[in-house]
Amino acid sequence: MEKWENNKAWFLVSPVIVIVAFSAILPLMTVVNYSVQDIFGPGNRVFVGTEWFKEILTSPRLHSALWRQFIFSGLVLLIEIPLGVLIALMMPKKGWGVSASLVMLALPLLIPWNVIGTIWVIFTRPDIGLLGATVNGLGIAFDHTASPTDAWITIVLMEVWHWTPLVALLAYAGLRAIPEAYYQAAKIDGASAWSTFRYIQLPKMRGVLTIAVLLRFMDSFMIYAEPFVLTGGGPGDSTTFLSIYLVKVALGQFDLGPAAAFSLVYFLIVLLFCWLFYQALQNVGRGEKT
Repeated sequence: MEKWENNKAWFLVSPVIVIVAFSAILPLMTVVNYSVQDIFGPGNRVFVGTEWFKEILTSPRLHSALWRQFIFSGLVLLIEIPLGVLIALMMPKKGWGVSASLVMLALPLLIPWNVIGTIWVIFTRPDIGLLGATVNGLGIAFDHTASPTDAWITIVLMEVWHWTPLVALLAYAGLRAIPEAYYQAAKIDGASAWSTFRYIQLPKMRGVLTIAVLLRFMDSFMIYAEPFVLTGGGPGDSTTFLSIYLVKVALGQFDLGPAAAFSLVYFLIVLLFCWLFYQALQNVGRGEKT
């Protein structure tokens, strides 16, 4: 009977395993198959081994897109994580303000990604956009379609506006899970606000902040819809991130073999850095406990 109870969980999750197999594993194997072949047409293909991987890994355009992606994800994390924690600390702890704050924070997260890009296209237009026209009216030339710097500023602002609420909600959940006894003890000891944050709130939020860092890194590293709608990867290639570069190779040039090889490399890069982030955060946690 005990053995059945132990295996019951596997029986219950088996439908999920089957769904994941069809929605993730099988398409992944198809990509692996394409990555080692040169496809000329239906039923006309040649096995090329690792040729596409060598071509992709030595591509200067890929290296440029990779550096742009790292810079973008780094900027996003450096802004969103501290800002999200700060917003969570400023949110009310009880009363009607809690519900109002949570609803207001969640609104950007409910908007589809392609709509986010469209909103910011209109918002930053230099002729009629509220932000674009205001900045240009102040005598500051601003046009995200012509200036790479303006395009980067716009995309970073858009990403921060869209996803900082997720970090804030996670951080707020971590703060609400801290027992009141900790705050009472800190008050008795005369701890300052910074000491309370450093030694009570921040350690207790480590779990949710780990989730926030991993989620935001994965999502920002795979961003596509928003910058594609906003800039299309331009001006030039200044905002051509890895996902946009992949789409250009796969659909623009219809090079399925190189695109499949790049997809696998892309996938492994995301997994590697998520693992490194997770290990680093776990080591920090163990170091503080000792």
